[in-house]
Amino acid sequence: MIPQTFLRNFVKINQKSKDENLCSFFVIMETIVKKDIRKQSIAQIKDFLAEHKEQAFRAKQVYEWLWKKSVQSFEEMTNLSLKTRELLAEHFEIRAVKVAEKQVSSDRTIKSSFELYDKNLVEGVLIPADDRMTACVSSQVGCSLTCKFCATGYMDRKRNLDPAEIYDQVVRIRDQAESHYQTPLTNIVYMGMGEPLLNYANVIESVNYITSPEGLGMSPKRITVSTAGIAKMITKLGDDEVKFNLALSLHAANDEKRNQIMPINESNTLEALKEALLHFYKKTGSRITLEYILFYKFNDTLDDAKELWEFAKQFPCKINIIEYNPIAEANYTNTDPQTLSKFATYLEGKNMVVNVRRSRGKDIDAACGQLAGKKK
Repeated sequence: MIPQTFLRNFVKINQKSKDENLCSFFVIMETIVKKDIRKQSIAQIKDFLAEHKEQAFRAKQVYEWLWKKSVQSFEEMTNLSLKTRELLAEHFEIRAVKVAEKQVSSDRTIKSSFELYDKNLVEGVLIPADDRMTACVSSQVGCSLTCKFCATGYMDRKRNLDPAEIYDQVVRIRDQAESHYQTPLTNIVYMGMGEPLLNYANVIESVNYITSPEGLGMSPKRITVSTAGIAKMITKLGDDEVKFNLALSLHAANDEKRNQIMPINESNTLEALKEALLHFYKKTGSRITLEYILFYKFNDTLDDAKELWEFAKQFPCKINIIEYNPIAEANYTNTDPQTLSKFATYLEGKNMVVNVRRSRGKDIDAACGQLAGKKK
């Protein structure tokens, strides 16, 4: 994306002499090639400072300002000299994520539309509860998986978010928790827009910045990454022995039904997912969460409950039954309360751990499956 300042200057220099054009061109190019400082390692920052006769220990200070104190500008790095701050601003930029719009639900849920440096939008949600304060963050602009019940699935996937853009969502939502409710953020779920395991490296790096003592210092056990089911990447999570929690958006426990609502199942069958989840548990020792939306007269019978039990009993897990949140693009509806109760009771009778999750933020399209990057 070409900055507007470049376009304006380009028009101006075309009105000048050739010599002036050449000089102006290099000045403009210097402005354009500023690097994103949060894509630099601490070693790279140290090398840069050494090249400019700055003391090496300043790199640690810069890194702390970026990842521990979450500053959005070099001016905020107050223990650096003005000269050092100006040097950094001349060569680098901080592509901070901004809150473009904020909506507060009647149940206190807060949805934010986040504007990225290239003007793309993603959405994130603060979900307050009596015992926790949860940030729901996005990992992609749009999504490529086309799940039939999810608003994001009807968008195109434009690009992956980089680690700093995911980290920034957490910071902005943390600040909302503290300013609105005077309560610290306790949990993070990667359940917003996009499929986290199709942005694997950036998601893992963002978790590192969030959990590192040099970053936000949150416990990885307070983080859950939710996937629609990419079997080979679930296997990789196990191989990498990640410390955070894993949730699988299941929603049907036979391939025929799951294919209808989640086309990703055609290439990641339930058998493949079972093997990947068993591998993940063997490598990490972490119990898996199965997320299951009950759709009216689609996947809500006792036969469906039995199929879910047959799938779930193969590895340690808990089952979250989720209320469906209608979207304009789809015709699915919630099951009725009596059917839901019978479904949950059947699973509990099989010694399954079952939680029934009620929607939060539905009145502002902030509930599960409703995020679509809209800005009013």
